[in-house]
Amino acid sequence: MVIESAPGAAALSAGGDADVLLRLDRVDAFYGDSHVLHAVSLALRERRVLALLGRNGAGKTTCMNAIIGFLSPRGGRITLGGTRIEGRSPEAIARMGVGLVPQGRRIFPSLSVRENLEVAARSAGVSDPWTRERVNELFPRLRERERQAAGSLSGGEQQMLAIGRALMGNPRVLLLDEPSEGLAPLIVAEVGRTIAALKAQGLAIVLVEQNLRLALDLADDVVILNTGRVVFDGPASDVRDNDAWVSHHLGVT
Repeated sequence: MVIESAPGAAALSAGGDADVLLRLDRVDAFYGDSHVLHAVSLALRERRVLALLGRNGAGKTTCMNAIIGFLSPRGGRITLGGTRIEGRSPEAIARMGVGLVPQGRRIFPSLSVRENLEVAARSAGVSDPWTRERVNELFPRLRERERQAAGSLSGGEQQMLAIGRALMGNPRVLLLDEPSEGLAPLIVAEVGRTIAALKAQGLAIVLVEQNLRLALDLADDVVILNTGRVVFDGPASDVRDNDAWVSHHLGVT
């Protein structure tokens, strides 16, 4: 669905609904009396990356908080695999298959790397589950530091740990909120390779990211928010190919 179209933009719905894993349908969300999300709709399809973009304060993190259950919408529906999840607790939503890598990482600094991973483990009923060993294969540096206090890790290592901890819950949908924030360019590139690898392994991913180049390199689909409203919903190629339009909506040149 193109709300305000870029040249050549195609409807996301053109791919059909059968492979939609996560859907927001006209979601309204508030902080107190402040109306932050206005009838936000989006659809994440299986094995795809959806980049959720917008200027600071556009409502991106609020959208993530509504999905994971930190914030209960006052209107609209959120479904995972066709099952409504809005209004459920974050713990229940995580058990249903949504993992979150929050902005700022929020690892447990006093616990070891190993303990951070083990505390998040959930594999019941999952075929080929994410285990601590499998996470260590993805991030060898975490194996090297497994007995080290998480708070003593570098920023990049903490981001690896935050992603690994989310994977230990064996999610069907992974929410990544600003995964490159505060990281050096070489580490940003490594994070990008990790996200691409996770997509190749079958994860569906919602990516909130201020690094536009990283986001558009990874994304299949894009939703752009402006003051809590969807102004674009379509293929990432339409955003990549129109610099003037991107500058207008995202303030990026």
